[in-house]
Amino acid sequence: MNAKVFGSDGSATKRKVKLDPSVFAIEPNDHVIWLDVRRIQASARQGTHKTKERSEVRGSTRKLYRQKGTGFARAGSRKSPLRRSGGTFFGPRPRQYGFKMNVKASRLARRSALSYKAQGDALRVVGDMQYDEPNSRKLSELMTTMGLFGNKVLVLTETHSPEVYRSSSNLPRVRVKEAQHASTLDILEADVVLFEEGALALLTRLLGSSEKAAA
Repeated sequence: MNAKVFGSDGSATKRKVKLDPSVFAIEPNDHVIWLDVRRIQASARQGTHKTKERSEVRGSTRKLYRQKGTGFARAGSRKSPLRRSGGTFFGPRPRQYGFKMNVKASRLARRSALSYKAQGDALRVVGDMQYDEPNSRKLSELMTTMGLFGNKVLVLTETHSPEVYRSSSNLPRVRVKEAQHASTLDILEADVVLFEEGALALLTRLLGSSEKAAA
């Protein structure tokens, strides 16, 4: 499987790059994708919810009336959850929702997501995206020339590129990330994944058939 390489201005070139079938042509595993997306979304939850229990609400702890002989149900303090303005029964407490996932399973999820994009012809490769300074117009023209304008595009760079990142700040449907930090959810949410050529080689090394050596 090959992919065309576009120039830095979005123009078509005669060059092609081979896509590693162990990354871009596997049988996608939907269950592993679901697990990884669930892990990512769970880790993003703040988990700061809290309600006051009976020991935390304001009020007297005096017993309201004697235990027997009144004809009413026995009662303790006004802070009882059974009473108005009392505490909460088993209310939510701050907690962490995140959970761990096997590294190999996480890599499989990313390979599956990339394979879906390859099957849908939603992968593009550009030769070089090194900007001397932030330039939103240049990046916008690149998207227009490649026919990607209006799509949700995930741009993956080989290294940290602040100029490219800042160039995307005025383009609401364009997101820039380092290839090694792109998650399964990032890939799935994008309509098109645009690789810098070096980023494609980097991600192939990280997720490809040599992953055992990398691990």
